Amino acid sequence: MNVEINDKILQTALAQFLKFGIREMSIQKLVAPLNISTKTVYKHFKNKEELLEAVLRYHYNQQYKLFEELIGVQNTVALFYDIWYYAVEREYGVNNAFFRDLHYYYPALERKIEVEIGNKFWQKILQLVKKGIQQGYFSEEIIPEVMMEGIAVLLDKIGRSEQFLKFKITHREIFQNTISIYIKGFCTTKGLQELENHIAKKYDLTLNK
Repeated sequence: MNVEINDKILQTALAQFLKFGIREMSIQKLVAPLNISTKTVYKHFKNKEELLEAVLRYHYNQQYKLFEELIGVQNTVALFYDIWYYAVEREYGVNNAFFRDLHYYYPALERKIEVEIGNKFWQKILQLVKKGIQQGYFSEEIIPEVMMEGIAVLLDKIGRSEQFLKFKITHREIFQNTISIYIKGFCTTKGLQELENHIAKKYDLTLNK
């Protein structure tokens, strides 16, 4: 398999799946921006479901690689905050049809990816929370698993439902009024100070306006 062509197909397919949803996504919509033939796609993937699985793996593996790189260079509480900010940024702009289609038409694939890749992410982020507690950034009274579940529920509502669309505000404003407040509530004085400094530098104070 030509790795370069395969990666280009996966990159473009990911963008097209997220834009159109799974049901409305067609091979024609994939080959047009790539300027390749449908025959080329079928040389790499035998059907749409195999392509979708490869796309999901590609996407989450790329995210996981970036996450591991950041763990070694970024402050714990700042990294935790950024993870969820970018998650909202990524998912809020996605066509909700993608998640509905995945859940309705490919439930087995959805569960498979969640078990294999989602759990890997979950465990890494849990380790980050526990490290933050040890470093004095998060309160010792929190239960990491419960804290994480609460954020996951908020993210699901923000990115995978239409509940927040009625407000007609940006993903940044939604994050500021939901998950951002939630995270700050679990911080110690030390953690909150570190986080506010990080927000002021990285987000140019706009999250607080």
